[in-house]
Amino acid sequence: MEEEKNLKLNNNIPITQLLQVLEALKQASHNIQQNHNHFSESDSSIKALFQLQTILPTDSNLSHHLNNLKSLINSLHNSKPTFKSFITRPLSTHSITKAAASIESELQSWIDRETVTTLSRLVTTNNNEDELISLLTRFSHRVTQGFNRELQQLILNFKLFSSLESLLFDAKCSNGIREHAGIAISALILFNKDVFVGEVLMSPTVKALVDIASVRSIEVLCSLIRSIRSPIVDEIESNGEIPKIIALLSSNDIELSVLAMECVLEIGYFGRKEAVEGMLKEGVVEKFVELQRLEVNGGKSNEFSNCVARFAVQLEVGEGLRQREKRGIKSEILVRVREACVSDAEAATIVAEVLWGTCP
Repeated sequence: MEEEKNLKLNNNIPITQLLQVLEALKQASHNIQQNHNHFSESDSSIKALFQLQTILPTDSNLSHHLNNLKSLINSLHNSKPTFKSFITRPLSTHSITKAAASIESELQSWIDRETVTTLSRLVTTNNNEDELISLLTRFSHRVTQGFNRELQQLILNFKLFSSLESLLFDAKCSNGIREHAGIAISALILFNKDVFVGEVLMSPTVKALVDIASVRSIEVLCSLIRSIRSPIVDEIESNGEIPKIIALLSSNDIELSVLAMECVLEIGYFGRKEAVEGMLKEGVVEKFVELQRLEVNGGKSNEFSNCVARFAVQLEVGEGLRQREKRGIKSEILVRVREACVSDAEAATIVAEVLWGTCP
């Protein structure tokens, strides 16, 4: 767009600073909308926007809206204090507010274009990690604000989803970049499931997140499971990722171990029989018994309190299992609990939690 090109040529502003300037101007236009009683060219927000106008081409949409704003403010202040002006003032202030809203929308569109185009370029060059992570963070925050058709078209035009996946899959990239790419992918799923879910299911997204095996990557995986539900759990099971997830329960990083437990609980809620049986085969009940024992003995955080019963509850109230399957798996959990416990007292406690903690 001409307005972006003009600003860059006149000021040679690096992208991060340019986005900060545009965000400040967007906030200025928002401030005008909040100020219903006082509009003056001496106001700092209005002055900032009019300074922007001096470096824009006169035929741009943004320049048009700024001209309109200036005319409305001048007209308001030049009108004589008559009964008619008193009656029409609310209409005038409403027009000013509407013009400021149009300016805010144009500035947001400009920010979106700069973010997407620069992010698309940096993905291929990948020579500035801090800048790339900053843009990934900004982009993720933007798409979590809700669906926007113009933004989606930008994302599709620049094939940004595929670019984000390429970052996530690239083992040569730092974990920081890969994690933030995963966060952006998860945000896009919430932005529009209908468009982006299929791409996740057809790609090694799950494998990449599990292989990174960090707190952030497993957080992203949990978010994807909650968003996509059974279809992604099917992918986790069919691609053989369950053993790796169960193994993370034994991590020395308590936070990662807790996230792995949350992931297991999500799989238990949405997973079909094959996924649940896969977790049982990998010893998830035995591992939960061990974690619960360590928690009781003070060796772990209280995040693992009643984790066996919590797992059983997820299966009981979840969406993936049929009622008959739930009864059979509950019986198997009880058998495994008794075998894994080191004393009758421990077994009795956990069995009672499972029996009383699940729905009838």
